[in-house]
Amino acid sequence: MIAEVIVDVANSEVDKIFDYIAIPDVSIGDRVLVPFGRRTIEGYVINLKDKSDLPKDKLKSLISIIDDYPILLPELLDLSYDMITRNHLRFIDCLRLMVPTQLRTKHMSPIYIAYLKIDDNYNPDEHIVNIRANAKLRRDMLLYIEAGKEYLRSELNKHFGRNNVEKLLSIGIATMITKHKIRKPNSIVLENKFIQLNDEQRQIVESVLCNPDKPHLVFGVTGSGKTEVYMNIIDNVIKQGKSAIMLVPEISLTPQMMGVFVARFGDNVAMLHSGLSDGERFDEWQRIRSGDAKIVIGARSAIFAPLTNIGAIILDEEHDSSYKSESNPRFLTHDVAKFRAQYNKCPLVLGSATPSLDSFQCAMKGEYVLHELTTRANKKAMPNISVVDMCKELHNGNTNMFSRQLLEELHKCIEENNQAMLFLNRRGFSSYVICKECGYVAKCSDCDVSLVYHKEDNQLKCHYCNKRYKALDACPQCHSTYIRMGAIGTQRVVEELQSIFPKVKILRMDNDTTQTKDSLVNILDEFSRTKPCILVGTQMIAKGHDFPDVTVVGIVDADMSLHFSDYRAVERTFQLITQVAGRAGRSSKAGKVILQTYTPKHYVYKYIKDYDYKGFFDKEINLREVTQFPPFAKIIRILISGESDELTYSVAIKIFDDLKNIRMRLDKDFIYFALMRSPVSRIQNKYRYQVLMRIKIDNSSSILDEIYHVVNRHQNAKTQIFVEQNPANMS
Repeated sequence: MIAEVIVDVANSEVDKIFDYIAIPDVSIGDRVLVPFGRRTIEGYVINLKDKSDLPKDKLKSLISIIDDYPILLPELLDLSYDMITRNHLRFIDCLRLMVPTQLRTKHMSPIYIAYLKIDDNYNPDEHIVNIRANAKLRRDMLLYIEAGKEYLRSELNKHFGRNNVEKLLSIGIATMITKHKIRKPNSIVLENKFIQLNDEQRQIVESVLCNPDKPHLVFGVTGSGKTEVYMNIIDNVIKQGKSAIMLVPEISLTPQMMGVFVARFGDNVAMLHSGLSDGERFDEWQRIRSGDAKIVIGARSAIFAPLTNIGAIILDEEHDSSYKSESNPRFLTHDVAKFRAQYNKCPLVLGSATPSLDSFQCAMKGEYVLHELTTRANKKAMPNISVVDMCKELHNGNTNMFSRQLLEELHKCIEENNQAMLFLNRRGFSSYVICKECGYVAKCSDCDVSLVYHKEDNQLKCHYCNKRYKALDACPQCHSTYIRMGAIGTQRVVEELQSIFPKVKILRMDNDTTQTKDSLVNILDEFSRTKPCILVGTQMIAKGHDFPDVTVVGIVDADMSLHFSDYRAVERTFQLITQVAGRAGRSSKAGKVILQTYTPKHYVYKYIKDYDYKGFFDKEINLREVTQFPPFAKIIRILISGESDELTYSVAIKIFDDLKNIRMRLDKDFIYFALMRSPVSRIQNKYRYQVLMRIKIDNSSSILDEIYHVVNRHQNAKTQIFVEQNPANMS
């Protein structure tokens, strides 16, 4: 028997199937040790066959099987083939998505805890009579333990001494047992609240369960009870003996979602995301693989959970760009979810208050089943949104970052012992520092980006490579001490609020405050317990969170995402602000939203103010059709990066020249075609160039095949080349 193996080496030259002579008991999906050149490395058995095309004397044998069970399920192997075909990825990169890093590189082991089980017939009186008068600890121990009970061995050792505990075992009073300790992720503890579904919700649940053939788009306003719909769908499939995947776009949403699901489903729920500790991620993956957990909650990577017999897959906040992987291997979570749903013949549910234009267009065309939740589950009105013109504020003498109206509402909120959330999608204290004399802007030495000032560390930081620099006392070019700060970040908002409301608890939630383990859960937990309180944050606070006492939401700089050079800038602004606004007034208390902008006449704010998604969709989809942008065209970006600027550019030129021939032959299918430096031209000392194309949808598949063929010809060891379809980030 011959085993076909993919070796665990991330190199395009060895990313192919190798034949090895099989050993007894090897199965498809096994992780194995194999001889490879002069090394012994790991690999994955992806197939078994009777014979090889190579002569037998050229074949080496597998060395051993690493695990007690196949690591890769047949479904995940098939998924790898699909991703390779769809996105032209390396086989090993796909397989690594299916296997946690903790298993591949760190060889984690389960933790077992020792307990002492006391004999059921134990009677202390029979043993104490034989104890010496000065053996006080042993006497205390014999009086402490009780027949039939179990005690943690380490605790008995601590209180009564190792020798005394050993005596219990040697004379047969106790026997030692070991139990597997599960390293469980922390989450917010919530009560299980039984909620009766309304008619809209019940109809959606029934329709989803009865129609697994098409994806379902649940379009419901914020607070309309989408989570309860998801839980009822999952409850139904679990009762049928099946499993379910529930995805959220941000790690910041997992603690609260986990709390809700654990309250309902108990230990049947597991969590998977990159923020877990190594031990937690290993144990959660093992619980899922063994079938001990049937429901998986997590961010993007949880779509690869080793579940079998899946009964439902749900992507909450489906519009979020986090569902698109921007690093190798590049993939769209929606595509993976569709494959797994079709493989298991189960429903796929996409939910959002602000669906992506692509998804809503699919629903309009009948490719998705559309469901609507038109009102909040508690029948309360959506929070009123006030648009504040910050130019007028400036003209009227207010140079503060907060408008008079926002400060007024915050004062009222605090007086009434409620909570507020302030949103600014920019962390740090200041987005850049500039010399007022010569115009010097501090930039990262490894990346072509300005450094962000972080006041609490008194450092300049690069948000691309995380490199840190000393704060500037003087300009390094002209030595002037006139250093000015750029646009404000969350740190500065917190500092300003603290000076205005010195007695109020101000919390901050962004990438800087959630670096340590459990910091995210601790912030959310503290906010839920503290009144009055103000939570300042980036997009981490924008969606999914449900706090009943939040009555005021302030959007400090609504224009920030509006002026990006990206065709989705307006769409993302609508989504982000609508989602943030939805955090207010989710319970019995009315909510207010103060939206600060310097461009109040922009059409997007009219639709935001009225919560008019359909009106916005009609306008934006018409603009996309006229200008030939997705979903009416496909954007292809070939990103070339390397340590040598000259070499990287020469590879980019060669690719561009080869693609010119395709463009000349199929000119009518090309809307746009250009070679340029990437907007961020250098990251981590790697120079970046890109070939951008916009092609018509009709012939895009065959053109893509030709593009991949050209790119594959130019792959080399000194540059990295990636092809992205409709990239989430154009910079």
